Amino acid sequence: MHQMVLLVLDEVDQCSPVLDAWEAAGVPGITILESTGLGRVRKSGFRDDLPLLPSIADLLKTREERHRTLFTVVDSEEMVDRLIKITQQITGGLDAPNRGVLFVLPVSRAIGLNYNL
Repeated sequence: MHQMVLLVLDEVDQCSPVLDAWEAAGVPGITILESTGLGRVRKSGFRDDLPLLPSIADLLKTREERHRTLFTVVDSEEMVDRLIKITQQITGGLDAPNRGVLFVLPVSRAIGLNYNL
């Protein structure tokens, strides 16, 4: 059965190493989304006040916190286990605060996946 592995990564700097490791493990494709969690929005504020042509001063007033959300669909439990292991090696363990969240969902149907790339 296919599985979706979804990782919300707190440290944006760790995105490239995770992508490289997942690709080296044989993941056929990865989707990357820029995301923000509710806790970070409440902590730092959401920037919807920027002018059409912002100055550097406007951009530096406050910084929105961002995450990266990565997801892929794999075809085996072994691959899921491999991705969890290598992700935790890069992040230093997801059980610690502010590292990220990884979860796995069963995929009842997968159409358009090409594992022969």
